[in-house]
Amino acid sequence: MDKIYEQTMLFDFYGELLTEHQRSVYEDAVYRDMSLGEIAQERGISRQGVHDLIKRCDRILQEYESKLHLVERFTKAKKTVAEIERLTLSAQYSEKADEEADERADATQAQGECLRAIRKLAQELLEEL
Repeated sequence: MDKIYEQTMLFDFYGELLTEHQRSVYEDAVYRDMSLGEIAQERGISRQGVHDLIKRCDRILQEYESKLHLVERFTKAKKTVAEIERLTLSAQYSEKADEEADERADATQAQGECLRAIRKLAQELLEEL
């Protein structure tokens, strides 16, 4: 996973668990893309202090994820929804083919298979949540 994407996802899920100071500095670094020097100057602390704080926040957020797995579950759910979308489009095309072709039985069977796969994915997603 791209480091910036990973940091933003972890912060989105667990950022409220950081202290106000940690959250504010981490937000400046990750979301506002401020340099360590800019953050240090704005807050009246050393560049090294900012660096250490960001590393500590990264570690804290990773620890939350290793225990709770919320980002992992969200990513899995997102992939499942994308697959449901793909299957829905496939069923839609199958339905159009059904209307246009003489081979109604084949098109209906393909549509039924897509719908069963969609239902299975939806059930898995509901169980995960």
